[in-house]
Amino acid sequence: MYDRGDTRTRGCLTTDAQQPPPDGVRGADEDRRGVIDAVDEQLISLLRANGRASYAELARQVGLSAPSVHERVGKLEAAGVITGYRAVVDPAAVGLGVTALVGVIESDQVDDTGLEEALAALPSVEDCWRVAGSEGYVLKVRVPDIRALEDTISALNRVRGVARTRTTVVLSTKWEGRRG
Repeated sequence: MYDRGDTRTRGCLTTDAQQPPPDGVRGADEDRRGVIDAVDEQLISLLRANGRASYAELARQVGLSAPSVHERVGKLEAAGVITGYRAVVDPAAVGLGVTALVGVIESDQVDDTGLEEALAALPSVEDCWRVAGSEGYVLKVRVPDIRALEDTISALNRVRGVARTRTTVVLSTKWEGRRG
């Protein structure tokens, strides 16, 4: 998938366990939610459906002026609520006919940062989630064919900190990104 304007770095995104902040202290998530009102929620929904919508079109749909919408979207971007825009591409149309979900089981002595950098360096790894459970990470891998998947799994198993992997091949995709 080609990401245009994504403000995050490519690779794994990790978050600390969700702990409530001490009394009187607001976390980053609370700060982001604090800037969102009903109109912002509408704008976010509209942009999720069509990230190429013009400010004029968005303004018509939410009942504001285009400059007001431009300002609101800018504030949502600055606050980290909107992190980027992307073109959603049919993987098969660009030669990536095989999708797999790969669980990565970490070895006991592992440096998360080094492991995450190594995972991000693999071009076939499209998405990476830090998860709870027997696997430490789940990766979405897109490759042209089964041979390329085998090569990717072999490369993953050679990464320092990977004890083993568990792979599930996707037979068909019903929807991605809640567009279904």
